[in-house]
Amino acid sequence: MSYDAKIVDVQVYLVEKAIKGNFADSTRNVETIGYCITDITTDNGLHGFGLTYHEVGGEAIREFILKALKPKLIGRSPFETEAIWEECFHYIRGVGRKGLAFCGYSTVDIAMWDLKGKLLNMPLYKLLGGVKTQIPIYASGGWTSYSLEELVEEAREMVRRGYTKIKLKVGVEGGNNPNEDVRRIRAVRDAIGPDIGLMLDANNVWRSATAVQVANRLRDLDILLFEEPVFADDIPGLAHFKQSTDIPLATGEHEYTKFGIRDLILANAVDYVQCDVTRCGGFTEILKIIGMTQAWNLAFAPHGMEYMHMHLMSAAPNAPFLERLFMFEDVSAMVFKDAPQPKNGYLELPNKPGLGMELDYDNIKEVCVKF
Repeated sequence: MSYDAKIVDVQVYLVEKAIKGNFADSTRNVETIGYCITDITTDNGLHGFGLTYHEVGGEAIREFILKALKPKLIGRSPFETEAIWEECFHYIRGVGRKGLAFCGYSTVDIAMWDLKGKLLNMPLYKLLGGVKTQIPIYASGGWTSYSLEELVEEAREMVRRGYTKIKLKVGVEGGNNPNEDVRRIRAVRDAIGPDIGLMLDANNVWRSATAVQVANRLRDLDILLFEEPVFADDIPGLAHFKQSTDIPLATGEHEYTKFGIRDLILANAVDYVQCDVTRCGGFTEILKIIGMTQAWNLAFAPHGMEYMHMHLMSAAPNAPFLERLFMFEDVSAMVFKDAPQPKNGYLELPNKPGLGMELDYDNIKEVCVKF
């Protein structure tokens, strides 16, 4: 163990992949996805990493980390996560309480927690107090740009791959054809049967009244949760949805820090809190958010990025499942060596120090976006 390790270098890699095929949700086309990876080195030669994802703005995240955050880290201890978080939060407050800047800081904080686990020779789930090593995980995809036949086939493929819960997109034609959404989801339920958990994601498309109408037309299909039926910042609209249907409401992936989640909770505008550790401020902040969800007896069900969230799930008794976004499988394969793969609806935690994940540096350096 080495408690006096100091940070001596910070490198940032940007890995992107153009999307092939027809990928669109209710509000936007997806053209590119990628990871912005922060790699922190200590004076004893250990590396810790954290990442965030992007569809646009990856270059800005990278530059912000290198120009604004890196100078604050050199010479500091990875164990100073609370102190560094507070210092950086105020340092970047004019531009960084939300958005790309906070995505950047999230990577830094995750990397320091990865280092803490490695310096203590402990997997993060043990450092966080967790015991579970088999974490339930669901499949996520089913784009609105798919034909009905393509949507049904992807749902069947998810089930064939062993997933017992799946999530699909709604809001076809920019949300202007709810009748077609109802037909599509009924066809999926008929195809997968009654025993597969079925979740829906509207990606912010509707006003609350329309969202309520759609949800109530589908309530007999045993929908496990309905994600972002209205614009993520429309907290009154989310609250109206929650009060007007008995389908549980999921939201929070677009919130940053405990303050955003606080406002959702106090407005009674969420059932499943979906904040993302790669956006909301890293492990240091999401641990506070998990505590808030427990105090209000809500579910913590983070958005995507299963390899960054999996250790948290072991330590959070109110965390029902991870999300695996099919669209990220290719870029994850580019970045990681021997990443754990879901089996029969579960992801097994690696029992290695820190995050337990190994970056494929050779491939990353070959494919990373150059300055």
